[in-house]
Amino acid sequence: MNVLLLGSGGREHAIALALRKSPFLATLFAAPGNPGIASVAEIVALDLADHAAIAAFCKLIGIGLVVVGPEVPLVAGLVDDLAAEGVSCFGPSRAAARLEGSKAFTKDFCARHGVPTARHAAFSDIAAAKAYARARPVPIVIKADGLAAGKGVVIASTRDEAEAAIAKMLSGGFGVAGERIVIEDFLDGEEASFFALCDGTRGVPFSTAQDHKRAFDGERGPNTGGMGAYSPAGLVDAALEARIMHEIIEPTLAGMAAEGAPFKGVLFAGLMIAADGPKLVEYNVRLGDPEAQVILPRLEEDLLALMLACIEEDLGPRRLRFSDRTALTVVLAAQGYPDAPVAGTEIGGLERAAAMPDVTVTHAGTKLIGGKLVASGGRVLNITALGRDVAEARARAYAAVDAIDWDGGFCRRDIGWRALGRT
Repeated sequence: MNVLLLGSGGREHAIALALRKSPFLATLFAAPGNPGIASVAEIVALDLADHAAIAAFCKLIGIGLVVVGPEVPLVAGLVDDLAAEGVSCFGPSRAAARLEGSKAFTKDFCARHGVPTARHAAFSDIAAAKAYARARPVPIVIKADGLAAGKGVVIASTRDEAEAAIAKMLSGGFGVAGERIVIEDFLDGEEASFFALCDGTRGVPFSTAQDHKRAFDGERGPNTGGMGAYSPAGLVDAALEARIMHEIIEPTLAGMAAEGAPFKGVLFAGLMIAADGPKLVEYNVRLGDPEAQVILPRLEEDLLALMLACIEEDLGPRRLRFSDRTALTVVLAAQGYPDAPVAGTEIGGLERAAAMPDVTVTHAGTKLIGGKLVASGGRVLNITALGRDVAEARARAYAAVDAIDWDGGFCRRDIGWRALGRT
């Protein structure tokens, strides 16, 4: 089967590596790809916003499956448009992708279907939003309603910070994503990322991870798309997994089906594990980045076959096989990220890092210029290592980081600190 993978980041590079293992795969194409993906796939020039061109390419080449990595094409209805042209695509429909595309929709959906989440309200008016925020305790969370690449969230520790965030978002600071905002109570606890593969009615657990959103060590600095992760998340034991499925994932799937938008694909629940149990922070409708980089290396099943089972509504009752080893990834980002990342700086030493035992280097924001690899985005590389536990995986990952020559980048040095604190 010919497969077309859409996307250009570290998540897509990790997906490409996993798809390459499938005996069902003939040729893997990728658009727009990156230099790392180019080593395992045939790169094609397609604009992800041009759904007609993607459909035409798929029919010309005989693509059996399109795999969508990022959220924007899903929210824009790519799956629907390809289906209308007879092209099979892994991912949710436009209606189902609202779980990520609109935080206000998701919060209202949770209220309708009894999914536990924080108290909240949505606003488009600055004065009304500020009045609501002044009446709620701090810290308080301000979120852009739409897609903001993981950066449209402010955890305000004072009312002045909350009002500044409200004014920025509703005054165009996040473009159309911030034309509406959600203000919600701060949830105290520990965060975890929970993934489920879904076929419209049934969901099966697809492992867990713990991300590190803040830019700098010690959970300091602005929120980012993610500076590192590890899998599995040790705090999610079998009992908690069952509770998450029963209280969050299953009601969501039943509710979406009842509302005429059955969910097929990867459902990514960002959770807060509080004293009284798990609560939904937000939904994503695709694999996370950098979570994919730590979950997929542990998968001991055929990813392509699982994706086809989701599309064909044939997951069945099963428990997926994952390695009992731990994977940990460190994100190397360009100086200035997330606000103003510096592009064009040269990167060397990747071969040394990739040659280390149990280490994988995935490209997130790179390009080749004159035969030289340079940074072309905010998050630039992911260095992932496997080990018998978090400590071993972390030691291997940072040894590989130190083998890379890149003066224009930085990384957090404390990925996995929560897990190490529990040992």
